[in-house]
Amino acid sequence: MDVRRQERWGRAFRTFCKNRTALVGAIVLLGAVIPFAVLAPSISPFDPYEQKADRALKGPDRINFLGTDMYGRDVLSRIVYGARVSLTVGLGSVLIGTILGTIIGLAAGYFGKRIDDILVRLIDIFMSFPTLLLGLMFIAVMGPGLTNLIVSIGLALTPRIARIARGATISIREYDFVTACRAIGMNHFRIMIRHILPNIMGDIVVMGTLWCATAIILEANFSFIGLGVQPPTPSWGQMIRSGVDYLGNAPWLWVFPGLSIFISVLSFNMLGDGLRDIADPKLRE
Repeated sequence: MDVRRQERWGRAFRTFCKNRTALVGAIVLLGAVIPFAVLAPSISPFDPYEQKADRALKGPDRINFLGTDMYGRDVLSRIVYGARVSLTVGLGSVLIGTILGTIIGLAAGYFGKRIDDILVRLIDIFMSFPTLLLGLMFIAVMGPGLTNLIVSIGLALTPRIARIARGATISIREYDFVTACRAIGMNHFRIMIRHILPNIMGDIVVMGTLWCATAIILEANFSFIGLGVQPPTPSWGQMIRSGVDYLGNAPWLWVFPGLSIFISVLSFNMLGDGLRDIADPKLRE
């Protein structure tokens, strides 16, 4: 069994490495974005909250490599600390959405009939709203702040993930091994957790990687309109908003945070492409 497991992991790794796009995405995430977020206090050249009136709106130079904002704060330091917010929101909200969505989709797909009808109708109602608008509704109720932002985006992603989990569960519930489990009297909860869930996790993990990119964009949108992380905490969306008043005079205020969002989102999408190749047998061939 250990040999077979090693062979599967080896095939998965080789499949992933063959996808150069996914490999580049993983390298950027693991070599730049995530280390910047984790090691922010060590990497940041200045205190992101320190204000220097004599250095306000200075362009990139030898002292401040990416310039300063209207309060004289170092843009590079704030971008590095902003990576923490974006990754925390991205991973945290997707984790919440994945847990809730998987539970709902698993229950709907396995039991079917009336339970499926009720849950699917609820999913359809929430999916009729754009993800941005749905998240905006939740955060308007709970109020701004990092924790509320994570929960709001997680709830907005839940119906999308539930739909994926339901479809995967329906395709597996009639397999012979599931029928055999029912025949020997195994309870429903054990069947779902031990036999169905491991077989649908591949699809969920792949989509979760892609939804991390969506969550980062949503965080930037909410911070841009003032409903996300509140000042003076650095946030990429908030930094872009502060640079709107200086579009022509100080483009570094919005260009560099925008590039940070672009690189992070693109890396997650590229990584998801590679994970999809591993999870899909046809693409793996």
